Amino acid sequence: MPNKIQTSLEMLKILNILFVFASVAICTILMLLRIPGMELLEANPNWLLIWVVAWSIKRNVWQGAIAGLIMGWIYDGMTISSPSHVLSLVLVGVFTSSLQKQKYIGEDFISVAFIVFFMTVLAETVFAVQYARQHFLLMSEVWQQYQEIVITSAIITSLWSPAFYYPFNFWQERVKQLEKRVKS
Repeated sequence: MPNKIQTSLEMLKILNILFVFASVAICTILMLLRIPGMELLEANPNWLLIWVVAWSIKRNVWQGAIAGLIMGWIYDGMTISSPSHVLSLVLVGVFTSSLQKQKYIGEDFISVAFIVFFMTVLAETVFAVQYARQHFLLMSEVWQQYQEIVITSAIITSLWSPAFYYPFNFWQERVKQLEKRVKS
């Protein structure tokens, strides 16, 4: 009997790993696609940022930072841009995982959308500062373009975040329930 339980737990862990990799692949593909009706003023949702928030919201700071690091590498590999997106996504993972969610934030559409909105503002701000420093520009020179980019990106990303977060969260909760059931 213990061998059967161990096998069930291992299969569940493998399924969960496959689900996580599939969700990363889907978010990466969505970053590349221009789907009609999904963009706002030529800005598309930042699906990798949504993934980092969804992953980090119920995990510790190190897991959030590692998720941000990996998603930043994927983002940089897709865009070949300079400056890097790694710092901004690591900060998003760290700040999201360090929120005291049980105290301040419920798990509803509005809370998740607010978190994603403010994390998008954080990520775009870090990216704009890096861009200004790398190109030896004053922040006043990039301020107008920054304002347009950050508000449209934050709005569209936060509006689409529940579409990813809730299936992702449902799966993670279901896996935890199944693990408890198999162990007991």
